[in-house]
Amino acid sequence: MDPSAQRRLKTIHSHLSTSAVDAPSHLHPNPTASSHFFSEQGYSAVLPEKLVTGKWNVYRSARSPLKLVSRFPNHPEIGTMHDNFVRSVDTFRDYKYLGTRIRADGTVGEYKWMTFGEAGTARSAIGSGLVNYGIPKGSSVGLYFINRPEWLIIDHACSAYSYISVPLYDTLGPDAVRYIVNHAVVQVIFCVSETINSLLSILSDIPTVRLIVVVGGMDDQIPSLPSSTGVKVITYSKLLNQGRSNLQPFCPPKPDDIATICYTSGTTGTPKGAVLTHGNFIASVAGTSMDEKFSPSDVYISYLPLAHIYERANQVMTVYFGIAVGFYQGDNLKLMDDLAALRPTIFCSVPRLYNRIYAGIVNAVKTSGALRERIFNAAYNAKRQAILHGKNPSPIWDRLVFNKMKAKLGGRVRLMVSGASPLSPDIMEFLKICFGGRVTEGYGMTETTCVISCIDEGDNLTGHVGSPTPACEVKLVDVPEMNYTSDDQPYPRGEICVRGPIIFQGYYKDEVQTREVIDEEGWLHTGDIGTWLPGGRLKIIDRKKNIFKLAQGEYIAPEKIENVYAKCKFVAQCFVYGDSLNSSLVAVVSVDIDTLKAWAASEGIVYDDLAQLCNDPKARAAVLADMDAAGKEAQLRGFEFVKAVTLVFEPFTLENGLLTPTFKIKRPQAKEYFAKAISDMYSELSGTDPSRQTL
Repeated sequence: MDPSAQRRLKTIHSHLSTSAVDAPSHLHPNPTASSHFFSEQGYSAVLPEKLVTGKWNVYRSARSPLKLVSRFPNHPEIGTMHDNFVRSVDTFRDYKYLGTRIRADGTVGEYKWMTFGEAGTARSAIGSGLVNYGIPKGSSVGLYFINRPEWLIIDHACSAYSYISVPLYDTLGPDAVRYIVNHAVVQVIFCVSETINSLLSILSDIPTVRLIVVVGGMDDQIPSLPSSTGVKVITYSKLLNQGRSNLQPFCPPKPDDIATICYTSGTTGTPKGAVLTHGNFIASVAGTSMDEKFSPSDVYISYLPLAHIYERANQVMTVYFGIAVGFYQGDNLKLMDDLAALRPTIFCSVPRLYNRIYAGIVNAVKTSGALRERIFNAAYNAKRQAILHGKNPSPIWDRLVFNKMKAKLGGRVRLMVSGASPLSPDIMEFLKICFGGRVTEGYGMTETTCVISCIDEGDNLTGHVGSPTPACEVKLVDVPEMNYTSDDQPYPRGEICVRGPIIFQGYYKDEVQTREVIDEEGWLHTGDIGTWLPGGRLKIIDRKKNIFKLAQGEYIAPEKIENVYAKCKFVAQCFVYGDSLNSSLVAVVSVDIDTLKAWAASEGIVYDDLAQLCNDPKARAAVLADMDAAGKEAQLRGFEFVKAVTLVFEPFTLENGLLTPTFKIKRPQAKEYFAKAISDMYSELSGTDPSRQTL
């Protein structure tokens, strides 16, 4: 090798060892050519993948083009979630940390707070209690309840004493819980009174469990099990007191140690356990929050499932910045009450909820009378124009119109974040105008410890998911069978692949599925299809798996179409179906009941119950007409329009098996669940539409 190439290699090696310490090994064998080579492209920097022959196809954040971030730049000594919490307990000792409205007797009042110092004390007591029960380091600890302060205290205890936390979704049901507890060899399960009985009913099937701790349970209401079971059942408060009276020294983890096994239900098959280390979480949050300015005066509302990576990573961030975390009551229908009481400054959500907020405001404006509607439209357009031209909108519009809307979320929200699925660009614009402050959208997955890319501050363009976080690099790989290549015009397209210190260690005890997603060069293949827009912005345009063909050979991406229809006033949720035997699409719509009832009243339609109203041909026609209008506005292609619709009043939920915990539709299950409706719609279409041939 000539001397200049050797010099370049040496420089690259020194640059590419990810910043600070503990670079993951998969970055070394095939480092992206760096250092001497990168070109700025707006929010991203582009590098060649290989030194000599490589295409310039690897994108990194322009904020850290020469090395991937694996630690907090200001606190490189933080290598684990334990280090993170220890520093915050020290730094923010007397600041508010965990707040709840639920009293010990179950009633609801104002938020009551526990400080960082108090949470640190509780963490030590719970961890010591587990050590005193003889639970060895490295054991798996199950958490089987929804968000509340104890969830985070237990998680901190796991970090401090080198246990592996394993979230058990409260909605997974006994079959999945049984599978995960056995698969992850869970020895301790923390549950609540509501889940204890379902656990006890499967006790003989989960032989690895030695201790069950009931959070919020009363000592005199705890079932005592015969000693022959080998399982102890105690309350959380008893474990806390026992640990407090016999405190044990911490058993700190190393950055490469497993922090959690996060089971993703996926849309098919048995759950897969994504193995994530402490280093994965620190890199993820360090990269995502690199230029964020949060402080202990910020307040965050926790209601997204803690069992899911989105909320989990957010909680590592709240600790780092000393942010106060208020918990919802546990009922999504009362979330607006909780927002008004807590008055958060940071609001993270999913498109499904933002779509509902949008539909609610639009509906309220339309029914407020002509004058109010005119004022709203004038305010909206004036503010929109100002934002588009980079000017400050007149404060009169907020005083007249928008402050009332802001008050619905407590009145102080300055940052709104959307994740888990795509947010439509016009809804993002709507949120910016109505609520002020910054609205951003991120893209990520469990296997990348949450965020891969995020819309940068100051970027007013919508319809994309921003640039890579400083903790990873991204490239697109050709998918010839779907006609996506790097040579596509005007922009390259392909499967999104990610590499860096945020990549998970693999699926627990599943080498085969791990090798399917991580290649020998350390790239994680996401299954999402993306394109690079000017300015180094990533846009997701398709999904590799959920694509299907219609009879005439047209490819359909159902999620894209469902997102269009989700904006219709009648549509709460929508499942679009098609297959290669039919040439058109059909849909099952879970209706917005209030909107449908109001429409029926205005049309003078009489009905005995909701089922009868949903089956009324006039109702179906009205909903389909509204969906057609949305389709035209979104410029769907002819074959992307739904040609028949079935209305149901039952929502798609985790409980009825139609949604994943991240609120994505489980397509195979939905197909089976609505098989008769789908069959009836196609029968009806074949009788009415001669152009729709069934092959």
